[in-house]
Amino acid sequence: MGNERPAFGVTMFATDDAMSVVQLASAAEARGFESLFLPEHTHIPVKRESPWPGGDELPRWYYRTQDPFVALGAAAAVTTSIRLATGIALVTERDPLLMAKQVATLDHLSGGRVLLGVGAGWNAEEMANHGVAFRQRWAVLRERILAMRAIWSDEAAEFHGEHVNFDPIHAWPKPAQPGGPPILLGAASKYAFARVAEYADGWMPIDRGGVDLAASMAELRAAMTAAGRDFDSLDLTVFGTGPDPDRVRRYLDMGFTRIVFGLPAAGADKVVPMLDRYAELAASVSR
Repeated sequence: MGNERPAFGVTMFATDDAMSVVQLASAAEARGFESLFLPEHTHIPVKRESPWPGGDELPRWYYRTQDPFVALGAAAAVTTSIRLATGIALVTERDPLLMAKQVATLDHLSGGRVLLGVGAGWNAEEMANHGVAFRQRWAVLRERILAMRAIWSDEAAEFHGEHVNFDPIHAWPKPAQPGGPPILLGAASKYAFARVAEYADGWMPIDRGGVDLAASMAELRAAMTAAGRDFDSLDLTVFGTGPDPDRVRRYLDMGFTRIVFGLPAAGADKVVPMLDRYAELAASVSR
């Protein structure tokens, strides 16, 4: 996205026993954060074989998450400028016509503040309960994204694919952002770059070991060139970063344009001091 100043956001698992999203959104906006990202899981099956990418034991907040679009709607009502973002929305677990309506409504009501971070998910058992086979998750996500883009843009939208199929429909409101909000793909496999180049507006890897983000940026640039798209048009976000100024500076030097700091799913007594710390860090690396 050119030479724009970096943006700084925060993310937290919005749960029934953590700081409320309404309080968090107001506090984050007051401290100058550009965006608030909310993850989602509709549920976690009790019996699960899928390994959690983050480690051995799945944290309890994964099965206590609030619906991100309902929560972001509440956040929109008490804020005026902060971007309302999903990080990530599990498109594989959402009906595309309903999701298109939810996203468009939130963007319309908030005056065009939505950022849509999306992914296919890692939990095969959770996905299966939504009727999606794990091996088909990326094909399903692709068609649902393309179908939603048509709904957000066309007077009489239609889509005909293997996983999504509907004849012309009317669906309003349209998003305040023409064509719909920016779509950031949350993935870091070797296939992610071609997917970003085909149907996304940005890339959003998790700040986690095992991925060479500098090398990945070069691969993404090559994929964009092959697709005939401008690499500098991308929204490049690192997700879930901790309070390490040197690490943040390295990401900015790589060309990332947004840093999203991770917050614990905890009460205000723990979250607010971390917001202050992150705000100070963002100010220091922006000088």
